Amino acid sequence: MARPASTPTRRDLTPALIALAARAETVLDHALPAETQAPSNLHRAMRYSTLGGGKRLRPCLVYGAALACGGTLDESDAAGAAVEMIHAYSLIHDDLPAMDDDDLRRGKPTCHIAFNEATAILAGDALQALAFEVLARDARGGRDAAMHVEMLRVLAAACGSQGMAGGQVFDLDAVGQTLTRAELERMHAHKTGALIRASVHLGALAAGERDGARIDALLRYGHAVGLAFQIRDDILDIEGDTAVIGKPQGSDAAQNKPTYPAILGLDASRALAEQLRADALAALAIFDEHAVHLRDLAHYSVDRVS
Repeated sequence: MARPASTPTRRDLTPALIALAARAETVLDHALPAETQAPSNLHRAMRYSTLGGGKRLRPCLVYGAALACGGTLDESDAAGAAVEMIHAYSLIHDDLPAMDDDDLRRGKPTCHIAFNEATAILAGDALQALAFEVLARDARGGRDAAMHVEMLRVLAAACGSQGMAGGQVFDLDAVGQTLTRAELERMHAHKTGALIRASVHLGALAAGERDGARIDALLRYGHAVGLAFQIRDDILDIEGDTAVIGKPQGSDAAQNKPTYPAILGLDASRALAEQLRADALAALAIFDEHAVHLRDLAHYSVDRVS
């Protein structure tokens, strides 16, 4: 007797989210330079590190926020590709010997291992520049020039010293240190959370959203989802399987990095993730059924197994 087809659980991406992730992959494939285009080795490294892996959480958040605000997928493709390119660049640099010195990412050798360190640095630099080019040249959607400039500002702010780069500094400075919960939250609100908040903000702007209350609600949602996602990452570093999570299990502990389980314990970390899930869902209360993807992503961030 044939086994019934499996149905998505709260640990899985729903079929709709899988479709959005596949769309993001296609948009990225088209936006990235071809491997045959000179300088080909740089372009191979960019494509190697961006395509064929990853959860596509950030573009899915862009799409989800755009749809929640009455926008379309076409209007938000460029923003979704831009945030994922920024994310890919950050991972390339995060894995470098001067940073986390990791050999494995998404189940395959990291960029500096597959190519070389200089190429990895330049691939990250090029992806960051391309992200802004892709976003700047997109003219679709119900937005004027001022809103388009605001989208560029939002993405830039999420990358800089008050966002992801600043969070990386907090992370490097924290190795071997004992942080308070507030210090750990500050680190992750910058390093991971800034780009996640930017993702929902960009989705709203791509849809032409001008209601400040709705944008504020999305930013609260993004803050909660970003921290919940990080807590789950910390838990998976302890409980996950390297073959499933795509990076060495226990790497945070091996590098003596501060994590939520190290500070709060596993049970308290799980409880905090559950509270953040509730906070994220509560922030979406002013949105109707069109925010279903954002609600599903809140569940996925807490329940995922990789």
